[in-house]
Amino acid sequence: MLDFLGKLERTHLCGDLRAADAGKQVVLMGWVNRRRDHGNLIFLDLRDRSGIAQIVLDRDLTPEGHAKGEAIRPEYVVAAVGKVRLRDSLAINPKMPTGEIEIEATQILILNDAKLAPFSPAEEAIANEEVRLKYRYLDLRRAEMQRNFWIRHRVTLAVRQSLSDQGFLEIETPILNKSTPEGARDFLVPSRIHAGEFYALPQSPQIFKQILMISGFDKYFQIARCFRDEDLRADRQLEFTQIDLEMSFPQQEMVFAVVEKFLVAGFAAAGVALAAPFPQITYDEAIRQFGVDKPDLRLPGLTDVREAFSDEDLTTLNLDASLPVIALRIPNVGVLSRKEREDNHPLFDQRKGAKFIDDLKRLEKGFPAAVEKLRQLTNAGENDFVIVVAGDPAHPIQASNTKIPGRLSEREIAIYSAAGNFRVELARKYADRHGAFGITTTVVETADPNATLLDGSKAFQPIWVTDFPMFEHDGESGQWVPAHHPFTAPYEGDLDKLFTDPAAVRARCYDLAMNGLELGSGSIRIHRKDMQQQIFKSLGISDEDARSRFGFFLDALEYGTPPHGGIALGLDRIAMLLAGAPSLREVIAFPKTAKAVDVMVDAPTPVSEQQLRELYLRVALKS
Repeated sequence: MLDFLGKLERTHLCGDLRAADAGKQVVLMGWVNRRRDHGNLIFLDLRDRSGIAQIVLDRDLTPEGHAKGEAIRPEYVVAAVGKVRLRDSLAINPKMPTGEIEIEATQILILNDAKLAPFSPAEEAIANEEVRLKYRYLDLRRAEMQRNFWIRHRVTLAVRQSLSDQGFLEIETPILNKSTPEGARDFLVPSRIHAGEFYALPQSPQIFKQILMISGFDKYFQIARCFRDEDLRADRQLEFTQIDLEMSFPQQEMVFAVVEKFLVAGFAAAGVALAAPFPQITYDEAIRQFGVDKPDLRLPGLTDVREAFSDEDLTTLNLDASLPVIALRIPNVGVLSRKEREDNHPLFDQRKGAKFIDDLKRLEKGFPAAVEKLRQLTNAGENDFVIVVAGDPAHPIQASNTKIPGRLSEREIAIYSAAGNFRVELARKYADRHGAFGITTTVVETADPNATLLDGSKAFQPIWVTDFPMFEHDGESGQWVPAHHPFTAPYEGDLDKLFTDPAAVRARCYDLAMNGLELGSGSIRIHRKDMQQQIFKSLGISDEDARSRFGFFLDALEYGTPPHGGIALGLDRIAMLLAGAPSLREVIAFPKTAKAVDVMVDAPTPVSEQQLRELYLRVALKS
């Protein structure tokens, strides 16, 4: 028989009570985390979102409550009435914030029972993620998940307050939108009222926030819900949340200062001191030093070791002397067996036309001078693992080696990229081996406002990447496509190359990376109609097509558009980093699986013929 609450009101949260509360009469409510029966005494660990308190049911003090305690099982919802008392000194649990006290219950109410769960929320780790997502309401009860969402909430609140304090207005933009190119497939929504026509869910509020600048709002932000129909991975979901902002009359450095200020505030809310200003690097230098445009500064960078080898050495080693020779150093790995080295081979992307040497001892037999120079150039110690990456003449890179003054060729980028990707894969493999790379999984506790913040300088290392190429060449279509989006402004000095040398055009675009993740991307925008039309034309978008897709925006540009720029950062990714989580699914309440399925609600699913008829649609499945 279940009990009814009546007029009984909760007085405290389970995790809030401390030794100073001894003697207080309290009413606690929550879920039974664990139950321990010691005969005359039954102990219940009562859990709510704030933590756990121990309830003592003494048969002599409350026979009725003790009898109910015998029937109580984990995840029952109960209310406990009693007095806070100090635990015996030998019974204090230093691992629990409430470990000095317990509740001597005089009354226990069973508010609801519970079936035997497929897993216990008291468990710290549950291996089967699909089961976790199927029973997400149970998974979210776990202390780790509760903590993750406290972090996310506090960060969001701090970011919102920081931007408000900096003069930004929070303005919502439409969810039902017009399909525009944003770099991924749109989610389309059929219109019942307009047969055969579709809305698109926003990949970002890009055009609307630019129109808000034209409207004179000067500074806009939004914690924006965005949607992209793309393949999922650990740091990508179909629906996600961005910290989206735009400002009028900015220089690039002004955008950086705004972002750094709200990130410092957001990280502080999660207990971490983040140092600003953040370092900056150009795209080309990021490729040279790290092989990727989202550098992980916790890892040693790449080293150019071409000078360690003569042309004859490279010919003997069957390496392409016309391409870069790069070394990457993995600290503190120790001696690897031949099998361990061979197990690394699948991690290397051979398709990029590169090859690698991972055995300096073998290399030392024929090229001792080169190995000595390699160790000098890379500052390698005895326990460091040094790998050399260079071009493979037997597998020529399918890319142009045309040199752009001061910039990298496509073939050079391919070599740096192969080395950079290998560096990241090996980082994942060796991160926990002898402290290799100095990477630690950071678990951040939500901070007491008066507590000293943790120094995040080693665990969280942001960097701005600037001066991206304006265009990328799409090998499949043979067309030049925007590296960012078609509303990004090019450097004016590069405009004369739009049609003659698109690869040489630089964009006024910037990314913010942290720990190998792209946290956000932004740019200074095009604010003149003539330049926007030029960019559309350079992308092969005809005047007619531009008018059809962007006519409203081109019209708006004619009515006194101010120079403007902005950025959008992934709130989910920020929360993931601060929580020390391996996936966005740990910081999104109801995520999709890697197969884009919500297994809790069983979505997506077919819809009825009647619904399809109302939308003038018919489904034709491939056989």
